Amino acid sequence: MTPAAEAMAIIRRGTEEILLEDALLKKLEKNKPLRIKAGFDPTAPDLHLGHTVLINKLRQFQDLGHEVLFLIGDFTGMIGDPTGKNITRKPLTRDEVLDNAQTYEQQIFKILDPTKTLVVFNSSWMNELSAADLIQLAAKHTVARMLERDDFNKRYKSGQPIAIHEFLYPLVQGYDSVALKADVELGGTDQKFNLLVGRQLQEAYGQDPQVVITLPILEGLDGVQKMSKSLNNYIGIADAPDEMFGKIMSISDDLMWRYLELLSFRSIEEIATWRKEVESGLNPRDIKVRLAEELVERFHDRAAAEMANQNFIARFRQGAIPNDMPELELHTSDGTLPIANLLKEAGLVSSTSEAMRMIKQGAVRIDSKRVEDKNLTCSMGSKCVYQIGKRRFARVTLV
Repeated sequence: MTPAAEAMAIIRRGTEEILLEDALLKKLEKNKPLRIKAGFDPTAPDLHLGHTVLINKLRQFQDLGHEVLFLIGDFTGMIGDPTGKNITRKPLTRDEVLDNAQTYEQQIFKILDPTKTLVVFNSSWMNELSAADLIQLAAKHTVARMLERDDFNKRYKSGQPIAIHEFLYPLVQGYDSVALKADVELGGTDQKFNLLVGRQLQEAYGQDPQVVITLPILEGLDGVQKMSKSLNNYIGIADAPDEMFGKIMSISDDLMWRYLELLSFRSIEEIATWRKEVESGLNPRDIKVRLAEELVERFHDRAAAEMANQNFIARFRQGAIPNDMPELELHTSDGTLPIANLLKEAGLVSSTSEAMRMIKQGAVRIDSKRVEDKNLTCSMGSKCVYQIGKRRFARVTLV
């Protein structure tokens, strides 16, 4: 196998689509460092493991000898990415963009090699464009092509408004590839349209079009919806070691294999061996521990990973209740509060329906005693420890 073919095998792992594979192979065969671009809009102050699916792939390119262009979209962040939105999103203020961008910069080097990473801000070139330049850029795309985007198409057909500035977002993202002369651009599957606009604009400006690589959207802790801070189903890369370890141990056995594929740096062959061990009777929990230790070590250090494992054993396998749980006061209107409402208000579940489901599964405890009655009401003056599963606790006083 040639070096280029070996590199392709590494790059393919965990990707959704490579457009076009032949073009990427030809670029690799030239044996020259490629410019690998990935853009991040600083819309949230912290990165989570969902973001690292893409960042891990960037690190693989670095290990193969290529240069990463980590683009912080401070200009596009003030437009607001319409991808997947059924309403026009409120743009961030300049101060919000800069604050979030600074946090991103601090966090990415937990994974990326700073000596092979160029952090760039697209305001550097977008602020230099005149109104006439922007009009010329807009002339290189059509409304019909824009409406091919699924989210725009649905909003247009349903009569929901689409602001003109939202059409600028994919154009600006595409122009970023022109300004950076990107050889490859990475993004989530929901970014495919925007990434392809980059290819089209590079051709329009006389450049060799970039290869587009899309990566899967990582599911959150619930195993259903994508990992998101707003859905409270995320693992932040800045989470404390015990919290990170506990969250990883809480995922389902099926989701564990998905996380190993997309997040672990272990080889495909090693993970395949672990699957065979589980099929032969090994407890999946033991594999989950290996994943949890690997991720905690990556974002903290080896000592923190070992201590988190020991704390997990003490806390959960031996039935210990943690001392550092949230302490809350909740108000009742008539002296009582239904258990489902209490769990939601305490932040232990995202909805009362989830609370009902957790009770049905036997995952809810009050002062270590399992709750079996979904219609249970808690009385004013009570002060108890409420628990969901093995890692979510809160000490709640009803007033």
